Amino acid sequence: MNEYLGPGSLRRQEVIVDLVRSGTVRSQAEFQQLLRKRGIVVAQPTLSRDLRELGLAKTPRGYLAPQAAVTQFAPASMREEKLRRALRGFALSIRPAGSLVVVKTPPAAAHPVARALDEAELAGVVGTIAGDDTVFVATPSEKAARGLARRMTASLEKRAGGTGA
Repeated sequence: MNEYLGPGSLRRQEVIVDLVRSGTVRSQAEFQQLLRKRGIVVAQPTLSRDLRELGLAKTPRGYLAPQAAVTQFAPASMREEKLRRALRGFALSIRPAGSLVVVKTPPAAAHPVARALDEAELAGVVGTIAGDDTVFVATPSEKAARGLARRMTASLEKRAGGTGA
């Protein structure tokens, strides 16, 4: 399960997203071939897990880009669970700052957290900006930022409590 959290898998998943956005990919075998050309060798079960975690949906014309796949096909509970996993796996700290919530992550981990936040479509989240190790989450007010920070921090406390997720 923790393979997802490694820097190599983050890079691989970013390349998968780029491949789908730049053209039609019709099969996992084609994904493997295109990834191999970019120096990434991946086993089929790992690729399947990546595609599932990225929220890609296979259609008759090929795989859909993550944002389209997530918003069209994934139920809210699944998108929120993906956010919880991202926070548990990557968030080092979560703090309100005015009308923003600042999420600190290890290097190269801010983008998956921002993407999970965007896809979760949480009430009160206006948008996100991701750097290398920091995500700024815009909310409409200081009160909204404090409430969002509390909700997000609850995910981290569950991790520390050993829920095994």
